[in-house]
This record gives sequence, structure tokens and C-alpha cells, in this order.
Amino acid sequence: MARKKYALLLLAIMLAVLVVNFSTTNASSTLTCSSDDNGVVKKAPGDAFTVKITFKNTGKTEGNWSINIAFEGDSWSQTGTAINLTLKPGNSKTLTWNGNVPANATVNSIARLVVYYNDSFKALDWWILVVPSAELSITASTVE
Repeated sequence: MARKKYALLLLAIMLAVLVVNFSTTNASSTLTCSSDDNGVVKKAPGDAFTVKITFKNTGKTEGNWSINIAFEGDSWSQTGTAINLTLKPGNSKTLTWNGNVPANATVNSIARLVVYYNDSFKALDWWILVVPSAELSITASTVE
């Protein structure tokens, strides 16, 4: 009797997986994005930065997306300019955004890179850490 219950349970799970698989297979064009690396980039207030992200249409039809980026943090944020991207199935393209850390960004604050496309978003593993722009150097010393 227990074997029949497990067999029915296994059949139900397999059927659920099959239904989910069919529903994602028939989805229209989908977009994936990847950055070459990840981590924390140190920038002083007012410093320039460049963001490059490669996007790929992993769907079965041509797709068109409005894509934008933003660095978002508790004390500052910076938004890029939206770019329209059209990709055929399986094709990839790298998009580039240039920006500046706000001049009034708080030192030691951090903001995370978020990609927005159509009605979706994805937070990537990139952060800008705001560092002091003043640097102290010892130029001379004496001991008497």
C-alpha cells in the first residue's frame, strides 16, 4: 500500500515538473544579462564610471526591450539613460552606460547596480563604494 502512495506522489511530482516545463518552453522571447565580473569599485564623489553589460535573447522569437541601469543606495543613487535593444533569438549585444558618482555622495556610502528592462529588474553583484577624494601624503619630515 505504501508503495502505491509513493508511486502516486512521484507521478504527481513528475506531472507538475512537466507542466512547468511546457509553460516556460512556450514563453516568448526572454532576456538574460551578464557582467564579466563582480565586486566593489571604489570611486570618489564626482568620479566617472562606465558600466558594460552583455544581454542575450534566450527566447524563440525576436524581442525588444527598453533597458536602463541605476546605482541605488541608502544615501545616493544615479540613473542612466534608457536604451532600446532589439535582439533576434540567440543573439547577444553589449550595452554601455557612462555616469558620475554624485558630487555630494557621502563618503563610505555604497550603491548597488540594478538593471531595469521593461517591467522587470535584476540587481547585479556590482557596488560603488564612495571613498574620500582627499589624500594625505608626507612630503617632508625632520627630527632634531
